[in-house]
Amino acid sequence: MVGKVEQVKKKSREEEPSPGRLDQIKEFGVEVKHEFGKIVWPPKQHTIRSTAVVVALVVMISLYLGLLDLVLGKVIGFILR
Repeated sequence: MVGKVEQVKKKSREEEPSPGRLDQIKEFGVEVKHEFGKIVWPPKQHTIRSTAVVVALVVMISLYLGLLDLVLGKVIGFILR
């Protein structure tokens, strides 16, 4: 019985963040903010063009696969009749 009580106490102590842990979390946040300042983001126009290329390719590939599926479905349906 005493062993179970000690296990419960250990679990409750592990769940509560210690003051040192809060300092570590704050320091991590500061470091993340600092690292984000180092990122070189692409210009807005480049991002828009890249997005347009991706969307266009997705549409083209979707149409190709849709047509291929339709044609192969018709061919297989004709063969199986």
